[in-house]
Amino acid sequence: MSPTAHGAHDFADDPRNADVLIHVNGALVPRAEAVVSVFDAGFVLGDGVWEGIRVHAGHPAFLDLHLDRLWEGAAAIALDIGLTRDQLTGRIYETLRANRMTDGVHIRLMVTRGPKSTPYQDPRFSAGPATVVVIAEHKDPLPATVEKGLSLFTVHVRRASPDTLDPKLNAHSKLNDITACIQASAAGADEALMLDPQGFVATCNSTHFFVVRRGEVWTSSGAYCLGGITRGNVLRVCREASITACEKLFSLTDVYSADEAFVTGTFAGVVPVHTVDGRTIGSGVRGPMVARLQQLYADLVRRDVAARS
Repeated sequence: MSPTAHGAHDFADDPRNADVLIHVNGALVPRAEAVVSVFDAGFVLGDGVWEGIRVHAGHPAFLDLHLDRLWEGAAAIALDIGLTRDQLTGRIYETLRANRMTDGVHIRLMVTRGPKSTPYQDPRFSAGPATVVVIAEHKDPLPATVEKGLSLFTVHVRRASPDTLDPKLNAHSKLNDITACIQASAAGADEALMLDPQGFVATCNSTHFFVVRRGEVWTSSGAYCLGGITRGNVLRVCREASITACEKLFSLTDVYSADEAFVTGTFAGVVPVHTVDGRTIGSGVRGPMVARLQQLYADLVRRDVAARS
């Protein structure tokens, strides 16, 4: 990897994270003691679903949307979470209170099928209830990521179709994205740009991809990408601000000649893209549309947590 390469999830180390308490199956335990069984379905098979959630003013942003996606994913793989939404919400807030966290916090919420009686894929060999873990860390994106942006590299690894591994499923098994990330990293880029099986632009390995062309905001059709919470919220703020935005099929030719490009994700929000496959996008710096969308998205986050308050 190039020494200047970084991804959308890069962050500055915070010494407070060494002593955070982790919520594991109903108990708060020190980070060093936060463990699960080697027979856990998540460890053995990647059998589980998860969510990444940002915290602002003491509240998880867009929590209802994240829980909707978590429950939909669990239903898709016939996984019994074993908790109500209110109970799981309570565990999230308990974790935040125990760590005295209010801002600059990222949560990783993970649910697996739990321990297995033997390391085998059949869900009927599950020996116990679901494993539920809440990890909250003091973690903010690097300012350079949000201001200067990322470089992308188009990889040979394609997005799976729904009849193989549904890309809508936020599963623990991320090997498809990991292999894409490895190729992009080896090419000296920050993240991988991934195509769908027909060769149209789909998404990135850990974020969603957008371009700006002649004042319009384009993103993929959505058929081959995760149902991104931030992606949907950016489309929402575009509608509210009367910015033309559409989900459509487009190719790398459209990307290379775009005026601006950016990616979206829960951790860093809206992040500019300055280079794709060695081509400078637009002026190569954060453009006016990206700057505007960053502000509109930040306003939406504040509105959401204010409503929870």
